[in-house]
Amino acid sequence: MYLGVTTVTDVTGDAVTTSGTSVASGVLHTLFHSEQGGHEQVVLCQDRASGLKAVIALHNTALGPALGGTRFYPYASEEEAVADALNLARGMSYKNAMAGLDHGGGKAVIIGDPHTVKSEQLLLAYGRFVASLGGRYVTACDVGTYVADMDVVARECRWTTGRSPENGGAGDSSVLTAFGVFQGMRASAQHLWGDPTLRGRKVGIAGVGKVGHHLVEHLLEDGAEVVVTDVREESVRQITDRHPEVTVAADTEALIRVEGLDIYAPCALGGALNDDSVPVLTAKVVCGAANNQLAHPGVEKDLADRGILYAPDYVVNAGGVIQVAEELHGFDFDRCRAKAAKIFDTTLSIFARAKTDGIPPAAAADRIAEQRMAEARGRG
Repeated sequence: MYLGVTTVTDVTGDAVTTSGTSVASGVLHTLFHSEQGGHEQVVLCQDRASGLKAVIALHNTALGPALGGTRFYPYASEEEAVADALNLARGMSYKNAMAGLDHGGGKAVIIGDPHTVKSEQLLLAYGRFVASLGGRYVTACDVGTYVADMDVVARECRWTTGRSPENGGAGDSSVLTAFGVFQGMRASAQHLWGDPTLRGRKVGIAGVGKVGHHLVEHLLEDGAEVVVTDVREESVRQITDRHPEVTVAADTEALIRVEGLDIYAPCALGGALNDDSVPVLTAKVVCGAANNQLAHPGVEKDLADRGILYAPDYVVNAGGVIQVAEELHGFDFDRCRAKAAKIFDTTLSIFARAKTDGIPPAAAADRIAEQRMAEARGRG
């Protein structure tokens, strides 16, 4: 077992990315000098016996222990993995603050293809690294990790949530993530069209995996017309086999150009809203489950300039983190669902703040979250 370690891991080694750039140089520049930095702690983890290579990033713990999922992904380089961990951790600080949770923001990434390198030995090693932080970071599922994986991690680390009901957990958090995104869509419809229903609206979903397929069910039940796309043909087939009325777009490029699209829901990886996609978006609203949808600062203004209402990603996709946070204190689904339902009111309050301050909704959400974190830091 690793003993409780709460110091910043040394990142001054000579590891080099495939492009020849020092990993340490990139980490330190982002951490100390960029606007996306300001993180409290970054831990680089390696277990050669199992092949584990992971990054744990803690952004802000003013509100409490950092809480965020573990992403398992075949990054092109170590530097890309570190950058993703930093961005995701920062996003979790804002998400947890806006969700009203007593948790700061953290995130972990494991480098590698989960289909080929994931093993029990690797997950146990990862659990020991999380445990070494002594409770400063609580981990859960994310892209590439599942409830069964958290059950394994929990064997080495009690600061693990998102476990199976059989092991004292709440199960799949994607259920309430999708429910929260649906509430964000309802709020967007209320704000833009004066009615919190998606009936008769055309909604395009990019990514119908863990969260997206639940979102499809909510939308169809509410009477929406749904168009989907996913890089995995099997995911699309599962949707259309069950709901033949759902339309399929060839890819995301085709989806965002669908005529008459009312709402675009990015539900895959980040960066969906960028200099190429925003100018051709036909949707009047963007509201989806993906993290870090804005590819770079300024995209939120581009959306506003085009008259596209953006429901901030970390606000509407907070249903999952609400669930895993509840698991730490004794999980009750109905109580948790009621908390996730408040995403509707939170989203409306952000739109109202944006109008009052004359700023895009993303900036308004940031201001509210930063105020809560600053007040907590002041009390500390």
